[in-house]
Amino acid sequence: MWKQMGLGQPHHVLIGILLGIAFGVCSRLLMLRTDYRQYPTYPHGRIIHISLGVIAAALGAVAVPALYKKDYTAITFLTLAAQQFRDVRKMERDTLDKIDSLELVPRGATYIEGIAMVFEGRNYLVILTALLTSLAAIGLGPLFGLIVGLLSFFMVRVLKSGKSVSHIANAEIAPVRVDGPDLFVGDIYIMNVGLSVNQKLIAERGLGIILKPFNANGKATLSNLGQRQAILFDLSTILGVYRDDGEPALVPLAKLDMKDGRLAVFLLPQEKDEQKAKEVVLKVPILESAVRMPTEASVNRKKGG
Repeated sequence: MWKQMGLGQPHHVLIGILLGIAFGVCSRLLMLRTDYRQYPTYPHGRIIHISLGVIAAALGAVAVPALYKKDYTAITFLTLAAQQFRDVRKMERDTLDKIDSLELVPRGATYIEGIAMVFEGRNYLVILTALLTSLAAIGLGPLFGLIVGLLSFFMVRVLKSGKSVSHIANAEIAPVRVDGPDLFVGDIYIMNVGLSVNQKLIAERGLGIILKPFNANGKATLSNLGQRQAILFDLSTILGVYRDDGEPALVPLAKLDMKDGRLAVFLLPQEKDEQKAKEVVLKVPILESAVRMPTEASVNRKKGG
């Protein structure tokens, strides 16, 4: 029966399925990292995502022999898996929304949606890795399965992360200036600070950064409130934030210069390290939901006229 389907011996099919599952799970482990954002949590959050990775890898690996056997109804399980992973995305979004309400500097809805989208997308990458590995191992041989699996790791590394702020803007440390009740970062107005105690604290501990976008796309992306909140969250998480609940004057802020699109960032860090702050800002991820590309519009690409 196996020869009639062009699959060779049963153990050959089993090896292909096991290779697909193994490389699929390894690809999920490669994409799973608990970093400064502390998400997914350790160990239970990681257990959940690893378990989902095993399920996704198994679905991708067993789809190949089902296709060879012309059992097309078995492919409907992939549809069910897609629905399950969408539910996982919703679960991640709801969990992060609840956590975010307890943060001194929240992530923001755009950042949360980006994290949830990433976790869903990575499960699909696991399915693709397992599918390609299993297809090569069953159709061409275990050696080809190993080669395709290793190449899939390269694909996963390329696709697992996107661009950062350094791709759209340059960052410069700017002086924090308190002129009476007015607070400035460089020449960009931030807010009004009424209490003299807060004015003195800001003058001593304040840190300012100005982001200069490279083009109109960078200006439009940095103007997104979700992207600005992501910058403030990453800075506050890594450098700490010198404030407590109920102190609005000490909240980190990001304000635009309306004339040229520069973004001024102000915060009171626990660790006032200007060079580290600059590096952190440049490594903040560009949120997919915040990306704007006005230069790609047809009206902006017309020549002449």
